[in-house]
Amino acid sequence: MTVLVVTGTGTGVGKTTVTSAIAALAVAAGRRVAVLKPAQTGIDAAQLGDIDEVRRLAGPSVTCRELARFPDPLAPARAARLAGLIPVTTATTASVARELAAEHDLVLVEGTGGLLVPLDDSGGTLADVAVALSASVLVVASAGLGTLNHTALTVEALRTRGLSCVGTVIGAWPTKPDLAARCNLIDLPAVTGLPLIGVVNEGAGRLTPAEFLPLAERGLGPGLQALGWWSLETDLTGQSR
Repeated sequence: MTVLVVTGTGTGVGKTTVTSAIAALAVAAGRRVAVLKPAQTGIDAAQLGDIDEVRRLAGPSVTCRELARFPDPLAPARAARLAGLIPVTTATTASVARELAAEHDLVLVEGTGGLLVPLDDSGGTLADVAVALSASVLVVASAGLGTLNHTALTVEALRTRGLSCVGTVIGAWPTKPDLAARCNLIDLPAVTGLPLIGVVNEGAGRLTPAEFLPLAERGLGPGLQALGWWSLETDLTGQSR
């Protein structure tokens, strides 16, 4: 079962754009891809959400599933309670991911907010979903001050739970990076002990699909290839197919 959980150091770091980029590149490499969004908050039913952005950018061949959305911009468990709705549980999320994995080569599970944001009433988090699935995790970070600390804490939480983190991605790389952002490129791998797989430029989500794919290839292609992800002979775990 090839499942990659995409988490972030917080809200607004570019998880959806990074998820879209990986999905688009996987499709271009001939993979059957599914993206699962357990819950999105701060959005009404009629609005276009994260899963719609993935569908637009990565293309119609990607299977896209969203389990719930709640109107208040809060942690999913709290937002569900305020809306009088039933939260999405970690067990349900893991079950749907397994169903998708049975029919796809790669399943991307994109979280809401950070790794330890409460997903359900029992205090279950995206980390618990990853544990249940024995999934690898990708951490999306912002560029600038605070990135090293927030990313290191997330990676430490993953290691404490015995989870494998494949690396980090900067998800909203600025057009004019300042000194802190430029230093992130060097310091982030040193602090986490993990590869910086690449960057996805800010504003990438506003591009057309035709514009988006080459941007994803430039930003993430070399790093993903270094991990062996897109070889026809290997899967995400590095094992021969």
